[in-house]
Amino acid sequence: MVKYQGGFVPLVYLTRGETLESVHFGAAAVVASEGRLMQALGDAHWVAFMRSTAKPFQALPAIEDGVHEMFGFSEREVAIMCASHSGTDEHVSVLRGMQAKIGIDERALQCGVHEPMHKPTARNLIARQEAPSPNRHNCSGKHTGMLAYAKMLNAPLETYLDRQHPVQQRILQTVAEMCALSPDEIALGTDGCSAPNFALPLYHAAYGLARLCDPRDLPPRRQAACRTIVDAMSAHPDMVAGPERFDTALMRVAGDKLIAKGGAEGYQGIGIRPGVLAPDAPGIGIAIKISDGDPKSRARVIVALELLRQLGVLEAHELAQLKAYGPQIEVLNWRKIHIGLGGPLF
Repeated sequence: MVKYQGGFVPLVYLTRGETLESVHFGAAAVVASEGRLMQALGDAHWVAFMRSTAKPFQALPAIEDGVHEMFGFSEREVAIMCASHSGTDEHVSVLRGMQAKIGIDERALQCGVHEPMHKPTARNLIARQEAPSPNRHNCSGKHTGMLAYAKMLNAPLETYLDRQHPVQQRILQTVAEMCALSPDEIALGTDGCSAPNFALPLYHAAYGLARLCDPRDLPPRRQAACRTIVDAMSAHPDMVAGPERFDTALMRVAGDKLIAKGGAEGYQGIGIRPGVLAPDAPGIGIAIKISDGDPKSRARVIVALELLRQLGVLEAHELAQLKAYGPQIEVLNWRKIHIGLGGPLF
């Protein structure tokens, strides 16, 4: 039996009428690219699985080795390698183009199948009597990138998810290096898409995100790869998530100031580019974990926007464009009647 040892603090409240109804607990770390812990909410060293927030790091060794150059991937295709996309027809079209360049099709993907996260697309598939396929899976861009990297390395495609496969070994080493850990210090688990995933302290995840956006102290090839990924994500936020999704909305509003990548079970990562807070300001990473898994994906968003507000990353007019997400929200019922409020507790 798992033993809970604390470390989480109250982060988000929800009311019904004038009465407090719910509180979300969690932890977060805000870290500068030189390693300085700028802010901690709860235990900044709480160990949590990064889930899909790890995707930019999972793409990094392939980009560092030039997979995008070998196969002629566009910036949009690099962005979808880092995505939890919504499974729209546009996303599928981009993936099919990538797979044609690699010489595979979606049958090679071992991510599984689920209906598109974009509800209108899911309804259209039903109307067309078309079953969801692997390319509709939110992780299919990551898996397509892994298969491209396996082909580049002349490694087996059939076993590309095995932990001992060269692709997964290079990914683990890269995650460890970016987050200032040894591979042995990272606990491994199996993600929902069957790929390995990584549990590490929030501080180290935030540090990795800061260095991804501000790689000045990294070797030249890795610097270039980090910039390729960050530029692609910020230029094509529609590829990283999808319509009405927080990561896409935030990156559209913030422009090239930051990248955002959420994960399952209440995880959220944000990387802020250097020079955003001041001309000589370092890059900053934010890692957030909501203890209850945040099933409606609202608590991590409220925490993220409040931290960005407190840091001064987002201006008032930018926060106004994101007010549907937070940091203060209206709680509505199914008839869209106002029934309560939600907001940060820090």
